[in-house]
Amino acid sequence: MSKLDVIVFIAYLAGIVLFGSSFYRRNKSAEAYTMGNQRIPTWVVSLSIFATFVSSISYLALPGQAYLTNWNAFVFSLSIPFASYMAVRFFVPLYRSINSPSAYTYLEMRFGKWAKTYVSVMYLLTQLMRAGTILFLLALMVHTLLAWNMTTIIIVTGFSVMLYSLLGGIQAVVWTDAIQAIILILGAVFCIGTLLFEMPGGVGHVFTIAAASDKFSLGSFRLELSSSTFWVVLIYGIFINLQNYGIDQNYIQRYMTSGSKREAQKSALVGGLLYVPVSAMFLFIGTALFAFYKQNAGLLPEGTPADKVFPWFIANQLPVGLTGFLIASVFAAGMSTISTSINSSATVILTDFFK
Repeated sequence: MSKLDVIVFIAYLAGIVLFGSSFYRRNKSAEAYTMGNQRIPTWVVSLSIFATFVSSISYLALPGQAYLTNWNAFVFSLSIPFASYMAVRFFVPLYRSINSPSAYTYLEMRFGKWAKTYVSVMYLLTQLMRAGTILFLLALMVHTLLAWNMTTIIIVTGFSVMLYSLLGGIQAVVWTDAIQAIILILGAVFCIGTLLFEMPGGVGHVFTIAAASDKFSLGSFRLELSSSTFWVVLIYGIFINLQNYGIDQNYIQRYMTSGSKREAQKSALVGGLLYVPVSAMFLFIGTALFAFYKQNAGLLPEGTPADKVFPWFIANQLPVGLTGFLIASVFAAGMSTISTSINSSATVILTDFFK
């Protein structure tokens, strides 16, 4: 990587930390810290909900999956419109009527304090493991591309995200989510543009090669449960996304940051639906990579695992400067996930155990 790429990446990291930390002075109360005084713009909350769907795992895994197999993973995205409708129709009105920053206040109202405490503890343990996994994968990616020390990357990244998440509260997390969502979308767009521009034979050749290898298939439509058929992935997606919209603190806390129930409903709908075309972009990157290296076999080391093809392309095929931006966009997806876990965990601890 060039010095320019490193500068772009470091500038992004420093800019996010400084911007997020600048919200410190706005947190005059617990409500401001956990719900942003319910004054965050709808478009910002929408992008934050979208960013909550995306992690660095999906940013790298979806292209790898499309490169190796097909678009079967896109069926998961097709379940989101139904879950979004359920959120708008039932979940948002329910949680807005309770008006608590914690998703688990409702459990206490229905079943007693023991239910809230049990679920809150399980949630905190889940977020601890989730944040640790994402942090490790981010460090592994940067170590592979920049050859920096893994321990140093984990400490610096963890401290940076924790700094602006704890200082800035939910306002910092939601606003930085929005910025990082824009960055990761632009990164995907630039990557697709580069692939199509560099493709021997032009854009049409990508679709010809991909179609010949059945790369756009959504999976088998057979009614069986022994493999990832269209129906299995669809049902799985419906259950997972209903869980996300209905009981996940990461999502429900964002419902509470909007100015009204109607604005929260718009945010939930737009944020979820935005993931559908963006996930298609990630999958198309994998399909385009398959076609690109089919035509340029000498550019990819033999035996490269499918999930390493996209990072290899970022490090070796992109123009100077754009490589740093793509690394920043992958990092943006991971930082968004980690900051969300930190802030939501802090909110649950404050609301469910100390308030």
